[in-house]
Amino acid sequence: GYVFASIVGNGDLLVCRDPAGIRPAFLYRDDTVVSVASERAALVTAFNVEPDAIEEIPPAHALEVKRNGAIRIEPFIEPLPVRKCTFERIYFSRGNDRDIYRERKRLGANLAERVLEAIDWNIDDTVFGFIPNTAETAFAGLREEINAVLRRRNGEELWKRIEAGTVTRGDVDRLIRTRARSEKVAHKDQRLRTFITHDAARRDLVSHVYDVTRGTITDGDTLVVVDDSIVRGTTLRESIITMLSRLSPRRIVVVSSAPPIMYPDCYGIDMSQLGRFIAFEAAVTLIRDAGEADLLDEVEARCIEQADLAPERMKNHVAAIYDRFPLETLSARVADLIRSDRLEWSGEIEMVYQDLAGLHEAMPGHTGDWYFTGDYPTPGGYRVLNTAYLNWRKNDERRAY
Repeated sequence: GYVFASIVGNGDLLVCRDPAGIRPAFLYRDDTVVSVASERAALVTAFNVEPDAIEEIPPAHALEVKRNGAIRIEPFIEPLPVRKCTFERIYFSRGNDRDIYRERKRLGANLAERVLEAIDWNIDDTVFGFIPNTAETAFAGLREEINAVLRRRNGEELWKRIEAGTVTRGDVDRLIRTRARSEKVAHKDQRLRTFITHDAARRDLVSHVYDVTRGTITDGDTLVVVDDSIVRGTTLRESIITMLSRLSPRRIVVVSSAPPIMYPDCYGIDMSQLGRFIAFEAAVTLIRDAGEADLLDEVEARCIEQADLAPERMKNHVAAIYDRFPLETLSARVADLIRSDRLEWSGEIEMVYQDLAGLHEAMPGHTGDWYFTGDYPTPGGYRVLNTAYLNWRKNDERRAY
């Protein structure tokens, strides 16, 4: 996946986008300027225009701007099936883009029913919050949808009581009053982003990034916190859970607006070391606990067998590891893994992940979901996955590409 730009010595400009549209590219042009960026919101803000004034450079196309101002957009390579990256929308891109804002809210809304089930519909003893800052929009969507579900449910109950002639003033007050209680329980140093920090510094950094608002939780409360995605789990384990536990909730429910990240990336995001994904760690420990460690050997043998094949002939053999367990089982093990050995708090931790159906419903125009499915947009992705698994088996910390 790529978008590359070059300015030639004679003054010409060239911008090319990859044939699957993995990486985004947007264009603004008027009588005086031509500008290209990876995010539409940046152009909207810089030129103070409406989002509809921004064009998307099509996949497999090149933008050419001549020094005399002539502009053309033409194909430069054979296109592939379009697989626009979902992680751009979940995490990397600015949340003030019109469409991304709506998508992130839908990601949160799609989790409402499962979160209500996780808290046994006990809304009165639950506080909702988010892990700053990219999860805030998904949190807003979750809160709105939970309140909408509660309104529908309480409306039905109220109507039944009215029809039966048993409604009381207390019933009316209780059913109207019930809504999700939200607090800004966590705060983050805006200058620090742990995901894009190099490995040697990440553990030290995460202990200084987050703080909490004391007095927002009472004894016996369940604390639900929304995160945009969980890659390594380092920040949760080393900082966030510890900080949140100081509020003394009865239990903590961590909600990820993204599905579990199971597979490496090789299209511009530094996530190529399979063994560092907490979802992979969870699956491996589940397999070993089930006495099925031979499966890890079998997958290794299959990966070695195809290591010298052309990428076009390679398959995703790592999927056999994940296919052993449903999402709920994997989520429960991740919840175990994000509990630090040094944690003094004894409350419960529960994990709720977005499922693939919820992801696709929220952003139907973006089908690049290989992080979650292992369905890569190019053959090279399968080679990277194959190498990543073999590297993990050898305790080799190098990138898989």
